Amino acid sequence: MFRNMRRFKQQITEEECREVLKDAKRGVLSLLGEDGYPYGLPINHWYCEEDGKLYFHGAKAGHKIEAIKKCDKASFCAYDEGYRKDGEWALNIKSVIAFGKIRLVEDEEVARRICTHLVGKFTDDQEYLEKELKNALPRVQCLAMGIEHMTGKLVNES
Repeated sequence: MFRNMRRFKQQITEEECREVLKDAKRGVLSLLGEDGYPYGLPINHWYCEEDGKLYFHGAKAGHKIEAIKKCDKASFCAYDEGYRKDGEWALNIKSVIAFGKIRLVEDEEVARRICTHLVGKFTDDQEYLEKELKNALPRVQCLAMGIEHMTGKLVNES
């Protein structure tokens, strides 16, 4: 059902893929949008190592939610900051594409946990976290994406 990577010599291990998902601050979530057009949106995420799922959050209504309700298939692409080898100008970047099914998270305690981890990727300010959970959590829709297939690669931009 899912294709093998064409440039297999650049493929990274599953463990490296998980590291990219864990460390990347944001990526692009792609859904099937209105009238069959692809809908890709930049979004921050949390990769949970315990269950191997990707978690997102956003508004309770809008294009993203409508698309998910019509079709639960999604892909998510994330990439690392990259690095340069000594004396080289080209950037080496690891990227990951994950495919799976996405669903709305209805449980408020699960949503609280997701939002706590998402905030934790950007700040350890506990006061900010508590304020956000108190004021924004009721307006937030969390999403869970189970990963059915994932590939990653290391690209040298030279």
